[in-house]
Amino acid sequence: MKSRIENKPHAKRAGWLKNNNPPGDFSKAPRCWAKTRSASPCKAPAMKNGRCRLHGGKSTGPKTQAGKERIGRAHLKHGLYTKEAIASKNEFKALLKVLENNLSAFREYPK
Repeated sequence: MKSRIENKPHAKRAGWLKNNNPPGDFSKAPRCWAKTRSASPCKAPAMKNGRCRLHGGKSTGPKTQAGKERIGRAHLKHGLYTKEAIASKNEFKALLKVLENNLSAFREYPK
């Protein structure tokens, strides 16, 4: 029985590699060379910014007002301590005090 594995070189890969690296020989792609936690250089292929997908740098956050609002809504868990909720609670407490004062005055009113 013959083996299906042949000693032929692999065909060139069609299409782009990960992280917009050009197609072709993987070993010829530019490297990241960032220092890893073990103090050795990273040998993963680099992206356009010169670093690999793992060492590409942290996000600097949203820059536009719409982006900042989107992040704020994403981090909102229940809204109990928002400015609007606190103002609403204070308004309700003030109304409740007025009603309690009126009720106590009504109870003291002679029949």
